[in-house]
Amino acid sequence: MSVELHDAQGALLHAAGDALVYLHGGHGGLPEALEQALEGKSEGELVRVHLEPEQAFGDYDPELLRVEPRSRYGKGIEVGMAVEDTFDGGAPQLYLVTDVAENKVVLDANHPLAGMALEFTCRVLVVRDASPGEIERGTPDRLQ
Repeated sequence: MSVELHDAQGALLHAAGDALVYLHGGHGGLPEALEQALEGKSEGELVRVHLEPEQAFGDYDPELLRVEPRSRYGKGIEVGMAVEDTFDGGAPQLYLVTDVAENKVVLDANHPLAGMALEFTCRVLVVRDASPGEIERGTPDRLQ
């Protein structure tokens, strides 16, 4: 499907471009509310849906923000990089570097769209049955 994404104020966040391929049926490829809006749609149909933060990528959680010593990540650390790290004996987590100061790095494990109400405009391009391998993995191979 092609997807155009706006915030609640109408600012374009993602222009329709390459097709988004996902496996329908609760495999985690899309927010559940968006997948429900696409249920039963056919090729060529246009779907517009408004999702509140809790329906999309969740509320912003300040507990997922960390400030760590820059030395922990080496000289090549830059804003926009993704790093995986483990803190306080927890499971490894993916963080986005949002700021680098002289001796500190700000890490954010929130989804970049967390806390935002979103407007999705989706056009269904192709509908096909999933292969047994795709169902087993929970991810699609490619657009066919």
